[in-house]
Amino acid sequence: MRIIIAGAGEVGTHLAKMLSNENHEIIIIDPEEIRLKPIDSTLDVLTREGSSTSLSVLKDVLSKKTDLFIAVTHSEDTNIISAILAKRFGAIKTIARIDNLDYLEHSTTDFFKSLGIDSLIYPELIAAREVLGLLHETGATEFMEFCEGKLAMCVQRLEENAPIINKSLQEISMIHKTEKYRAVAIKRNGKTIIPRGNEQFSLGDLVYVVSTQDGIAEMMQSSGKKNFEAKSIMILGGSRIGKHVALYMQKTCEVKLIDSDTRKCEDLAEILDNTLIINGDGRNLELLEQEGIAKIDAFVAVTGNSETNILSCLLAKKMGVKKNNC
Repeated sequence: MRIIIAGAGEVGTHLAKMLSNENHEIIIIDPEEIRLKPIDSTLDVLTREGSSTSLSVLKDVLSKKTDLFIAVTHSEDTNIISAILAKRFGAIKTIARIDNLDYLEHSTTDFFKSLGIDSLIYPELIAAREVLGLLHETGATEFMEFCEGKLAMCVQRLEENAPIINKSLQEISMIHKTEKYRAVAIKRNGKTIIPRGNEQFSLGDLVYVVSTQDGIAEMMQSSGKKNFEAKSIMILGGSRIGKHVALYMQKTCEVKLIDSDTRKCEDLAEILDNTLIINGDGRNLELLEQEGIAKIDAFVAVTGNSETNILSCLLAKKMGVKKNNC
């Protein structure tokens, strides 16, 4: 496939890396040369300096048959305009990254399709939904739903209390006799194993399980995991992800959100009417202790800095938080 990506930010660069590994022809557009240089030197893709809304740039890169045009710049307006223009210049399928939740309504997506945008994506909302899934399925390391929620994939690390350790798939199926869930992969010592009937589970295995909604509780029990209801949550970072998680979780539990940006905290306080907004540095141990982190059920770190997220989650775990997500 010939794929053009508009925007060499984190999302665009990650997409280019994944797609180039699958032997697609990739062209990435960005107006800033400083963003394109590291891509040129590390990835097997073509780069084009310029604006993705420039008619001359689009006419040039779309002069050959293009299967997919993906607009993922930091500007929603730029993404929408460039996707519409790309469609006019012959792109077979176009995708635009957006920041407005209203655009995902069914009637609105039909309107955008009439303009030439085949799909709209909201990465922060997708991430927020994954976090919410993990907060609901607290016994899983990772959790994601698909097939409109009919199926779910859970990732669990087997600990000493797991009843299935040293048992094979064949033995487990004879004991439980269920069609509700199936182990589809095992990650062990850095290697991925597709399990067969005689494959035995070992301590420390990371097991990928596909389950129906009805089978999740039984699957958790068989692996020695227990879900608990998170009644109190602390969120570090007032990003779009943090905002969406707080909006949903404040309906059913106590939520505290910490951010170092005073203006952002003021804006969030107007939107999140049942969330305690705290202006401060989430890496400050004294602040976390003052806000009762030791009594919090779940900690979610969603700042724009990966190091801050990881370090704060490690700190929260050390202080006794049951569930950490970053």
